[in-house]
Amino acid sequence: MLKSDFHVHTTSSDGVLSPTEVVRRAAKNGVKYLAITDHDTVLGIDEALKEAKKYSITIIPGIELSTNFKNESIHVLGFFKDESYKNPELIEILNEIKTRRIKRAKEMVKKLEEHFKIKISFDNVLKRGKDVVARPHIAKEIIDSGYDYSFDHIFDNFIGKDMPAYVPTNKLSTEDGVKLLHKFNAIAILAHPVLIKNSNIEEFLPFKLDGIEAIYYQNKSEDEKHFLEFAKIHNLLITAGSDCHGDFKNDARHGDIGDMKLPEKDLEKILNILNLL
Repeated sequence: MLKSDFHVHTTSSDGVLSPTEVVRRAAKNGVKYLAITDHDTVLGIDEALKEAKKYSITIIPGIELSTNFKNESIHVLGFFKDESYKNPELIEILNEIKTRRIKRAKEMVKKLEEHFKIKISFDNVLKRGKDVVARPHIAKEIIDSGYDYSFDHIFDNFIGKDMPAYVPTNKLSTEDGVKLLHKFNAIAILAHPVLIKNSNIEEFLPFKLDGIEAIYYQNKSEDEKHFLEFAKIHNLLITAGSDCHGDFKNDARHGDIGDMKLPEKDLEKILNILNLL
């Protein structure tokens, strides 16, 4: 079976490994098709493409877009069919999201001190984000500032959804996020549906998603079976993703590159649509 991974993060957002290091690890793990899907940025794609030339790896330019539906953060994976990820209009939109993320991080740092007496440097948090500032950067700054909390404890008690220091990501609706990806010649995949709590995934069907991440690191076997059947009934593409962030020591929520196996028939469907076969 050809190994692939359609959900991987780099230091361009909240990953620990640079795009170059991600490609090298993918090569070590025998992965042949690798999607770079950083949060709300495409900055790391070209570096990954350059490194991939040294290996027999096909890079799929991607993104994990943060959207909102029913007051919940819904992530949509986008996979570009060509170089539309370089479009200046798209870059401008992503820069606006980047600015909102910086404001969000500042508010969260303030709330941490107000609610938990946790005082960290906002400037240090910003330095951790190469192009996009995300919650893992805040969590790592808390730990590195000497507070004796684990990564998971910080999310579960301080900065996770509905926790006192949590601030929503942005105001882009899920429907508009899908439209945005389609506008720039990308297919839109509902990321980790197992993590969606406020909605049934049927509610996303009117948004014309192309597929769902049915095979995901945090799925239980019954979850995977359910999502695969859902995709079959609704004629949706299927992807598999480790959601690798590269912090293999402290992060139990995400896998290693290539951990999740996508059946070859489903891989071929996606590669055909992306003009890679």
